[in-house]
Amino acid sequence: MNTSSTHNYSLVVKKDCPTCLLIEPVIRQLVENFAGSLNIYVQDDPQFPESIQSKIDDSSLEFSYHNHIEIVPTLIRFTNGTEDSRIHGWDKSQWQEFTGIEYLGAELVEFKPGCGSKTLDPGMEEVLTLRFDSAGLTARKVQLEESEDIIEACYERGWTDGLPVVPPTPLRVIRMLAGTNRVATEVIGQVPPDNISCTVEKVAINAVMAGCKPEYMPVVLASLQAALKDEFCMHGLLCTTYFSSPVMIVNGPVTRQIGMNSGVNALGQGNRANATIGRALQLIIRNVGGGIPGGIDRAAMGNPGKYTYCFAEDESDPDWTSLAMDRGYDRGDSVINLFAGEGLQAFVDQQSREPASLAKNLANSLRSVVNTRSFGLADAIVVISPEHRRVIRDGGWNKEKLRQALYDELVTPGSEIVRGKDGIAEGMPERLKDKLLNKFRDDGLHIVSAGGKAGMFSAIISGWVASGERGSQLVSQLIE
Repeated sequence: MNTSSTHNYSLVVKKDCPTCLLIEPVIRQLVENFAGSLNIYVQDDPQFPESIQSKIDDSSLEFSYHNHIEIVPTLIRFTNGTEDSRIHGWDKSQWQEFTGIEYLGAELVEFKPGCGSKTLDPGMEEVLTLRFDSAGLTARKVQLEESEDIIEACYERGWTDGLPVVPPTPLRVIRMLAGTNRVATEVIGQVPPDNISCTVEKVAINAVMAGCKPEYMPVVLASLQAALKDEFCMHGLLCTTYFSSPVMIVNGPVTRQIGMNSGVNALGQGNRANATIGRALQLIIRNVGGGIPGGIDRAAMGNPGKYTYCFAEDESDPDWTSLAMDRGYDRGDSVINLFAGEGLQAFVDQQSREPASLAKNLANSLRSVVNTRSFGLADAIVVISPEHRRVIRDGGWNKEKLRQALYDELVTPGSEIVRGKDGIAEGMPERLKDKLLNKFRDDGLHIVSAGGKAGMFSAIISGWVASGERGSQLVSQLIE
């Protein structure tokens, strides 16, 4: 028997464990042999075991948490205050060798597995993290009066987008942070318009308020990284009086992993991931960066997408390249793409059965992006429905051929769209009247696929009038 004064033992048990109940005679033997050098921690009932007088109530789970107890019973041996070994469950020969007590539990069965520690109960990991180390949370804590309604308090403090938000309690924030391996204090970047440093923790706070699940965090983080790229020009997008706001198109395996919608009503309501991921970025811009409507946000009208504008691309057709693939990524990559876009413009064509006819008709609708007489000012996204995609595929076309056909159809003599033509003051400058003008710049027309399988309806998302090198460009960010 090893009774050296340099050794101490800690035994963790709980009454609600058949194996712990089984080894009660063993616990008595340990107390007799290790008097003064054994601590018994009980996770649930502090009276257990009743035959033992000296026990430590660990119902707070502080000892179990700090010592990473996963199974009970667990017996830990400390040498000079440092753990050198542990065993768990019940294995007679193992316990006898570990303790040096030759006849320990001689009357018991040879083996019985242990039970899960209470530290592993559902939701307990985050509770204990908050209770004992706060997971490195550094954000200012707001104390509410007992009489305050927590939802109304969020409104009164200006944290909402006009809709109720989920109160970001520390426990909810810790649970949200569990959705990423990134450290809470890591700075993602400076959020405009006030250029305030935004940490992963602040992203988590706003993701909570938006209603996200923890598994959405990598997408929300990537959306912010994309929005902070210089070429997206988030500050300018906030300041403009135009309609635009960030439009998010998500590609890759992550869309299926978190249940994003790319089908029926993909650009509408009803899908939690679509709705809350888009909303989270908008709340970050508001609550961290200070982008408040009527303040720096000067949109004359705005659009409903300023609440949230996020959807997944339908990637079910292996012969149709995704937007992420157009941007140089592989089909297996998870990618978020941000586009400065306005509201949704319907495109209906229920008669075309040939790609050329569909392209001509679609080009006519694309002329109205911003204005039928405004060329080269705004980019656009065409959202092709599955039925229109079928027409294109059955006609032997692919996405690139469709894009080229649209460009070709939209080339227009400047003389037809100059200012004053046909009594309309709006138009292109007179100096361009003798030139052939392109509706979109070379990388200004993007094509994605989404929507239900029934209905020959596609859509156009017009871009910001400050598109391109002088304003905002579509940006993409790999989702980690």
